[in-house]
Amino acid sequence: MGRNDKTNNNKMKKFIFLCSIFLLGFSVQAQEEVKKKKNAKVAFEVDGICGMCKKRIETAALKTKGVKFAIWDVKSHQMNLIMDERKTSLDTIKKNISKVGHDVKGFKASDEAYNSVHPCCKYRDRKIVLDHEGKLKKQ
Repeated sequence: MGRNDKTNNNKMKKFIFLCSIFLLGFSVQAQEEVKKKKNAKVAFEVDGICGMCKKRIETAALKTKGVKFAIWDVKSHQMNLIMDERKTSLDTIKKNISKVGHDVKGFKASDEAYNSVHPCCKYRDRKIVLDHEGKLKKQ
């Protein structure tokens, strides 16, 4: 075998190796897309204190494209969602909730958004929180 044959053989091996790496990377990326669930169940904490907060929080979540179910518990502050991960992300939902005035871990509502909530919904004010204990206020 001549020198040119060995050089061409080495080039071919490198080419095949690089193609294999490229295809492997592409298949891993495709598998990540498949992992996104159509009906992902998610739970996280949202600050709020009353029935009006409940309505506002759930509405903000449900208005997010891809959210199929949203229920927030006043006492535990837990938000339970069913979402289509192919259409939205958890961060997007949390941002939308914070935009209506409620703090979510990692997304604090702006002062402007917080100040726009009803005076009885000021969950950052300890006195108002104490006034709500054991009560669910309606609109």
